[in-house]
Amino acid sequence: MPELVYQERELAFAADPIATATRLARNSPGAHLVYEGRGEVAWADGDHFTLSVGVAGTTTSGQRTVPASTTAGPPLESLAEALRRIPVRGWRAYGWAAFELAYHLHDLATGPAGDQPLAQLFIPAREIRLRPGKALLRALDPADLDLMERLLAQGAEQVRHDRVALDVSVHGALAYQRAVATAVAEIGWRRLDKVILSRVVPVPDEIDLPATYLAGRRGNQPARSFLLRLGGWEAAGFSPEIVARVDADGLVLTQPLAGTRALDGRYDLDHARRQELYRDAKEVYEHAISVRLAAEELAHVCAPDSVQVDDFMSIKERGSVQHLASQVSGRLEPGRTGWHGLAALFPAVTASGIPKAPACDLIRRTENEARGLYSGAVLTADADGTIDAALVLRTVFRRDGRTWLRAGAGVVEQSTPERELEETCEKLRSVSLFLVPATAVTTPDSPRHSLNLA
Repeated sequence: MPELVYQERELAFAADPIATATRLARNSPGAHLVYEGRGEVAWADGDHFTLSVGVAGTTTSGQRTVPASTTAGPPLESLAEALRRIPVRGWRAYGWAAFELAYHLHDLATGPAGDQPLAQLFIPAREIRLRPGKALLRALDPADLDLMERLLAQGAEQVRHDRVALDVSVHGALAYQRAVATAVAEIGWRRLDKVILSRVVPVPDEIDLPATYLAGRRGNQPARSFLLRLGGWEAAGFSPEIVARVDADGLVLTQPLAGTRALDGRYDLDHARRQELYRDAKEVYEHAISVRLAAEELAHVCAPDSVQVDDFMSIKERGSVQHLASQVSGRLEPGRTGWHGLAALFPAVTASGIPKAPACDLIRRTENEARGLYSGAVLTADADGTIDAALVLRTVFRRDGRTWLRAGAGVVEQSTPERELEETCEKLRSVSLFLVPATAVTTPDSPRHSLNLA
């Protein structure tokens, strides 16, 4: 197949990138993904090529007459090889990796069975990258550029202020406390040092996902944010940290957050909680061992003596909570790619546990349903080797007619069931306070029509 080339058009752009990308997503009738990171908001639309990652390899399929093909091998290695074969110059792939990928990266035979993809990415037919002052339009079909420019001219989504009321403190609370007690006992038996256990809170009301994304983004200060419909999943999330960032020159970054207190905008209380974080031996211990593991994982794929802790135990504010935060970096050894870096760090230590294999096993035994996107990653990958993977927390999920939230807490030997339950509530409010109800009313500020770009 001949190589395809994106046609590009750069425009002056003065509107709000998040609100504009939200409007673009609302107009996307099929697969799409909005991704905010590193000063850019990107909207990708139309899965010209789709890469579905399974246990045995990666299947690539395309639009129109492109035949499907399968690249055999371990999950991320097969994905890297399949991407190398994509006949598109200057591609960027957008997609997600499920938490269950961890069971195959860590050779856990007890991982969940089934034929659901472990990861799914797509090469978009169209994308718009928004930065302050400019918009870059890219399309494989030159005719789409005019249509995209008209979409961009429709303006930004307006923030809605109506909300769905949701009590996040009750559902599954007793079962969660029992699970924490079980985990504390297993940690006491020295089977592991730390595990992140989570609980699900159903959202019974129908919500407007783009409107929820915009409202939630206004109320959070995420490291990354995303809004997607891909592979049967719909999600809007405000990621507090990255799993991995790999630059084209091989620099790998990870930013573990562990240690949590509430943040509600009352300065005196928030300041007191911040000081309490630094004094709490349990929280400091939980954070320190997470940073240690991140450094050890990077040492497996990075050049000797290149791994370092760039920032240790500062405070990051993330919506309704504040965290102890660090940054660890390293430079990939020759012959290693960004996919090796991501595999070494996945799943994030702050959403799985220490050591990861027994922690993932305890998660499987304790939680009553697969995690799917929760605590996996939403990511972008570029042809130059750049990878940016956001940890999927603080997210509202929709799949197969269900809508739900999910949150967890880090359990160590000093944990108590009551405090870990409280921590899940604190985190859930980063999303639950911004759930916007669906409405059939169409207004000039909230159009329900879609411009068909298929």
